[in-house]
Amino acid sequence: MLVTDAMPPVGGGRVDFQLDGRVITCRDGRCTTADGVLAGSCLDMATAVRNTVRLLAVPLDEALRMASTYPANALGLERSHGRIAAGYRADLVALDAALRVRSVWCGGIRELHATTQSRID
Repeated sequence: MLVTDAMPPVGGGRVDFQLDGRVITCRDGRCTTADGVLAGSCLDMATAVRNTVRLLAVPLDEALRMASTYPANALGLERSHGRIAAGYRADLVALDAALRVRSVWCGGIRELHATTQSRID
């Protein structure tokens, strides 16, 4: 199963944000406090899928299940999320050949999105 803590800078241009009253700075995929303590990551799910395919040699279809079907099952949402099928919520992401996000649909409605830069090329 793939997961990401998706801190606020993911998908945007922000570098700093507040978390529990502390300023958190994100650089090079790491989110840290002013004194250098790790506070999270800036890993987005598309990059997690790319890393899984490229670095771990996991087949693309399995990496996509790791990002969708398996988390939905773990959360008890297997009857409404995690697959493309009649009666399921249409939360979809279209990826290009380089596994970069090109389009996003939430509940069947096409949404605007920010294209993020790959951390692993």
